[in-house]
Order: sequence, then C-alpha cells, then structure tokens
Amino acid sequence: MTREEAWELLTEYNKDEFHLEHAQIVEGTMRYFARELGYGDEEEFWGIVGLLHDLDFEQYPEQHCIKSQEIMRAHGVDERIIHATASHGYGITVDIKPEHEMEKVLYAVDELTGLIGAVTLMRPSKSVQDLELKSVKKKYKSKGFAAGCSREVIERGADMLGWSLDELITKTIEALRTFRP
Repeated sequence: MTREEAWELLTEYNKDEFHLEHAQIVEGTMRYFARELGYGDEEEFWGIVGLLHDLDFEQYPEQHCIKSQEIMRAHGVDERIIHATASHGYGITVDIKPEHEMEKVLYAVDELTGLIGAVTLMRPSKSVQDLELKSVKKKYKSKGFAAGCSREVIERGADMLGWSLDELITKTIEALRTFRP
C-alpha cells in the first residue's frame, strides 16, 4: 500500500479536520521512530500504520479497532497493517497485543501526541519547538487536562517499550519537532 492509497482510504472514512490532522501527526511521529530505532527501510510502512491507526474512529467510535479490521480487509490491506493498527486498541476494545516494536511505539505515542498537542496549544508560542519535558509532566499530572488522553495507556506503552515515562515523552517531543512548528 502506498501513502497515497492509505490517504484515500483514510479520507473515505474520515472527514473531520481534527481526525485527519491527528492521523498525520501520528504518521510523522511513527516515521521519526522508524528512523531513530533502526527501521529506516520500513519508514513508509510505519508511517502508513500511523496514518491509518484511527481509520474507524470517526464513524464507529464504539467499535474502534474492530471495524477498521473489517474495512481494511474489504480493501485488500496487508494483514501486517491490520494487526498493527488494531493492536493500539489492546486492552481497550481488542485483545490484539502489540508485538513488534512498531506496534508498541504506536500504542505508546497515539495518546501522548494528543496530550503534547494540548500542552502546546496552551503555550504562548503555540510551538513544540520550545516545549520542555517539565511542561508536559506538569500538565500530565493534572487529571482534568486533556482528560481524553489516557495516562494509563501512555504508561503501559512506555512499559512495553522498556522506557521510562520521561524518556517516552522526551522522544515524542523530539519526533514532533521534526515536522511540527
């Protein structure tokens, strides 16, 4: 599957600008981690997984990571993409455990990119370029802030990767800096 084909599929099921932007943010983050973790030859694949991870969320939020499998299979999408995207719903809507390092990264950064985005919007600069770990940690501790971003999932993702929470947040900020203002 090419990036263009993935985008066509995504926009067939998603129209909301927020969801499309989130998909692209996770795509860029996944591409960064592919390069940083020694999977540069799989960067396109990692990016496509990031782009398609919430394919079903806009239309089928109650069947998130379930309906997407059906949609992707109907479109002949590679089973590796289907497994990877579905695995980010592990313990929430599906029992498909993240196995590959790429799946663990997706699981860990999906919610975290949303939280970091919310922190960035609160900053005078509105930029991730000058964002520091301590700013994210301060907001992270506030349960009411970006309440839709599950801290439990973020922490479980860091554990799956064998990283500390601080390490995951720092690396994700660095990822976002490569393509966000």
